[in-house]
Amino acid sequence: MRLDPDSTAVVVVDMQNGFAHPDGSLYAPASEDAIDPIDELLGRARDAGASVVFTRDVHPPEQFEDAHYYDEFDRWGEHVVEGSWETEIVDGLPVAEDDHVVTKHTYDAFYQTDLEGHLDAHGIDDLLICGTLANVCVLHTAGSAGLRDYRPVLVEDAVGFIEEDHHEYALDHADWLFGEVESLDDIAFA
Repeated sequence: MRLDPDSTAVVVVDMQNGFAHPDGSLYAPASEDAIDPIDELLGRARDAGASVVFTRDVHPPEQFEDAHYYDEFDRWGEHVVEGSWETEIVDGLPVAEDDHVVTKHTYDAFYQTDLEGHLDAHGIDDLLICGTLANVCVLHTAGSAGLRDYRPVLVEDAVGFIEEDHHEYALDHADWLFGEVESLDDIAFA
């Protein structure tokens, strides 16, 4: 797969200490394993001149106090609480000065954020989506991208997960319904 760097962005979903560092409250070893492949993808993208976006899942401590049904703290326990070390991007993936960072409060990086406006302002059509977790924030962000007429391409060997079945489900679902799946070795920039 060859992509035009002028219209492509790498979207790194939630590669934060809370998920990808052994001391994180929702640490998954496969999320830590995704750091090196993501770093390789970022190096290639930056060398080609493609855009880079990092998402950060951040929850204000009071976010779910008045929730009727949607309460991530109830489902997952308190995690990536605003102002905590857990919200920071892992050390192995340095954010460059011209990278765009999106702070989100749900699984979907498009929901009530500036992500769509940023992509549109920069002429982005194709998204290489990587990060964590495969069947949660990666899948919901990729699905939302597809619904907005972006081309979401999940980079299968640069996506973290809790269980292998979750990874397979997310990739199969994305490929079947709204996007594409490619391996890191098959991605190049024109």
